[in-house]
Amino acid sequence: MTTKPVRPQSETAGLVLFPDPPPEEMTAFEHVNFPAYPPSLGLHFGNPETTIITSEIAAGLRATASYEGVLFPDLLIAFNVNPEARRARNGYLIPEQGKPPDFVMEVASESTARRDETHKREAYAAMGVPEYWRFDGTGGRWYQAHLAGDRLVDGVYVPIDIHQTAEGHHWGHSDSLNLDLCWEEGALRFWDPVSGTYLNTFADERAAREAAEARVRELQDELHRREEP
Repeated sequence: MTTKPVRPQSETAGLVLFPDPPPEEMTAFEHVNFPAYPPSLGLHFGNPETTIITSEIAAGLRATASYEGVLFPDLLIAFNVNPEARRARNGYLIPEQGKPPDFVMEVASESTARRDETHKREAYAAMGVPEYWRFDGTGGRWYQAHLAGDRLVDGVYVPIDIHQTAEGHHWGHSDSLNLDLCWEEGALRFWDPVSGTYLNTFADERAAREAAEARVRELQDELHRREEP
C-alpha cells in the first residue's frame, strides 16, 4: 500500500490574500512602470529590507479577498515596514504593517479620474495616508490639474502647493519623500533637491550607457590613429 506524498504548506497557508487589481485600475505602466521608477526609487532610498515601493498592489484596512474597501494605488511607498508580509499577503494590510503607506499616487485615466479625485481621496484620508498625489499626463484633460497633492492634517487632506515654471512645467514638494514631483511635457519626473538631480529613468540609463559606449569608441579610434605609421 502506498500513500500520496504530503504536499508542503505554502507560506501563505491560512492567510487571507488580497485580490489582484481589476483591469481598469491598471493605469501605471506609461508613467510609473515603463520609466522604471520603482527600482529607481528603491536605489534612491535603499533599505530594501524595510522599505516597500510597489505599483498597482492592493492596500486596505482589513484582509479581504474581495474588492470591498480595497484600493490599488499606482505607486505606493512605505518606510520601516515588512516587505515579506506584503508579498505573502499580495497586498498592503495596514494593521499588519503597523502604519499606513507614507505616500500613494494615482495616474489619471478616463475610466478612473472621477473616482481618484473623490472616493479615493476620502478613502486614503480614512486610511491615514500622509500624502496622496495625482498625476495627469494629458495636462488636465482627465483630472482638474496637471499635478495635485494632498497632505493629511488632523485627519483632513490639505492641498499641497503646486508651482508652475516659465516653461509650463508643474511641480510640488513631497515631505514624505523629500523629493519634488514634476509634470514635464506630460512626463512624471522626481527631482532630488539635495543632490540637485533627477532620479534616473530607464531612458536616462540607456542614454548614459550609449553615451559612454560612444565615448569608448572615440577613444579607441583616437588610439588607433596615433598608432598608425
